[in-house]
Amino acid sequence: MTKMKEERPWADPEKVGRRIMQRAREFEPLQDGRIYIEKISWPLLYLDKASPAEYWAGVRYAIDKGWLEYHESGTCVKILHAGSDLLA
Repeated sequence: MTKMKEERPWADPEKVGRRIMQRAREFEPLQDGRIYIEKISWPLLYLDKASPAEYWAGVRYAIDKGWLEYHESGTCVKILHAGSDLLA
C-alpha cells in the first residue's frame, strides 16, 4: 500500500505571498514604513502552520512581484506601492 502525502495548504508560493501581505497589513509600520520580519513570520509559521521553506518561498514571491522590500539587515520588510494596491 502506498502512503499518500498530505496536501500542504501553503505549498503554493503565490498563496503564501498573499497571506504574508495580509499579515504585514495587520501591523503599524515603524520608521520608514518598515515592519519587523518576526511580525509576519511568527503568525505564518505558528498560527497558519506554514513550513519555513513555504514561508521563505512566499517572501521571495512577494519580493519578486514588487509587493515587499526586504531590508538588507534581514530584520524588516517594507510594503511597496504594488503591495499596497494588492490589498486595497
